[in-house]
Amino acid sequence: MNLFAPLVLPNGSTIPNRIAKAAMEENMADAEHAPSEQLLRLYQAWAEGGAGLLISGNVMVDSRAMTGPSGVVLEDDAQLARFEHWARIGRARGAQFWLQINHPGRQMQANLGQPTWAPSAVALELGKLSKRFATPLAMTQAMIDEAIARFVRTARLAERAGFSGVQIHAAHGYLLSQFLSPLTNRRSDQWGGSLENRARLLLEIVKAVRAEVAPGFAVAVKLNSADFQRGGFSADDAQQVVRLLGELKVDLVELSGGSYEAPAMQGEARDGRTLAREAYFLEFAREIRALASMPVMVTGGIRRAPVAEQVLASGVEMVGIGTALAIDPNLPRDWQRGQHNAPQLPPITWGNKVLASLANMAVVKHQLRKLSQGRDTHPRVSPLWALLQQQLSDMRRSRQYRRWMARRGLANG
Repeated sequence: MNLFAPLVLPNGSTIPNRIAKAAMEENMADAEHAPSEQLLRLYQAWAEGGAGLLISGNVMVDSRAMTGPSGVVLEDDAQLARFEHWARIGRARGAQFWLQINHPGRQMQANLGQPTWAPSAVALELGKLSKRFATPLAMTQAMIDEAIARFVRTARLAERAGFSGVQIHAAHGYLLSQFLSPLTNRRSDQWGGSLENRARLLLEIVKAVRAEVAPGFAVAVKLNSADFQRGGFSADDAQQVVRLLGELKVDLVELSGGSYEAPAMQGEARDGRTLAREAYFLEFAREIRALASMPVMVTGGIRRAPVAEQVLASGVEMVGIGTALAIDPNLPRDWQRGQHNAPQLPPITWGNKVLASLANMAVVKHQLRKLSQGRDTHPRVSPLWALLQQQLSDMRRSRQYRRWMARRGLANG
């Protein structure tokens, strides 16, 4: 299959090629938690780079529930003009542009000053870093109803702003992923227990969003192929959830994996020299592709055109690329011209995997900041330096976030 062949989605819309800019958490909101000028410049670079689909980093459905202190929030129409501008930039060269909409559940740092919600009161286990996260509140039925309503509202606003679709984030240990996992969902009501019950919240959100947006507006799901934690959400579970999603009008399922506790989405200990190691969720994707009734996208470590082509040859319809596009936003355009660039970050081999994961994310964000400033990226930046800079920035932005919430009367009392 040609990387530059179009893909027609179940809703009838077309993605112009098979390369997607996968979601990365930019944390580049302005003072009102709308898209900043830096974020707009970043997406202009990606739009000009030739990917057929752009998927935003986390856009939060609730300003009280943030994956990071400078994340973008879309919960009302107060800043809708900024989102309209963002949508125009992302779609200017013909790509589809989807907002990834998300709720962090328990994966929100305590220093943001807000209570965290989760299916059950199960705290994160991150060793010495566990203290950064509060034990969450087990959600009541009213909280669950509110979460559904917020996903629907954000999707509706995304459509009004001119985006091509939304991707509902049910992976990486965030709220919907927490409901799916028996490690974090210990409920005994209709929202817990059997896989059908644990998947209920995701399915209800998909159905509610689909009912509120136009038929041509894409509704996609990001799902873990597995949590990579013993006793957690398994590959067999993922297959069953994809079957259940097949009964709904889902336009694409993206497969990833891991969580804050087991960051498999960063591909530690993979050296990129073989297909299995570079496209490290492909094995799971092949199994799910065999039973999926919607197009499948696989993301995780892909950075070379021959590997991307092998992903398509396996039957998977879309190739998601994250880190490589953070280093070189023009990668799709270059591949189309026959230039076989393969951007890569040096591996971080620290013994502490949690710190190594944080450092890896900081190095990626360092590249995103460079692009947002119109500057060349710096893949060989010191991971320690990038992590320290990111921690200082997060501390400053956390204070700003708390002040913003206090001005709006939403500080945790």
